Amino acid sequence: MKKFIQEFKEFAVKGNVMDMAVGIIIGGAFTAIVTSLVNDIISPLIGVLVKMDFNELTATILGVEVKYGAFIMAVVNFLIVALVLFSIIKAMNKASELVKKKEEEAPEAPTTKVCPYCKSEIAIDATRCPHCTSEL
Repeated sequence: MKKFIQEFKEFAVKGNVMDMAVGIIIGGAFTAIVTSLVNDIISPLIGVLVKMDFNELTATILGVEVKYGAFIMAVVNFLIVALVLFSIIKAMNKASELVKKKEEEAPEAPTTKVCPYCKSEIAIDATRCPHCTSEL
């Protein structure tokens, strides 16, 4: 049982779990922002264009009120979240590519040199050529 508790402690305090927890909390806050954007800005603007409020669209089926306007706005909300996440991930990938490109462009320090006597390739820190035994 002690081993199980120790393994759980190690799992719970790992960076991945903490990162995931922070991501979930930020995701919840982000959801509130996007929901407000859809409900308070986009929905009224769409309502002005089509002269109706989508959130008030309902239908009564067998005595049950179906709020399909709220569903339409939830779909719009989802599309906005997906678009924003796509844009963020695309920007992060582009930044990552730029960093990789800069790393690839940086020349590496040479690890070999050419012996001035026999023109063989030898290690950069060699003091004697292994091919012609000349002192360098």
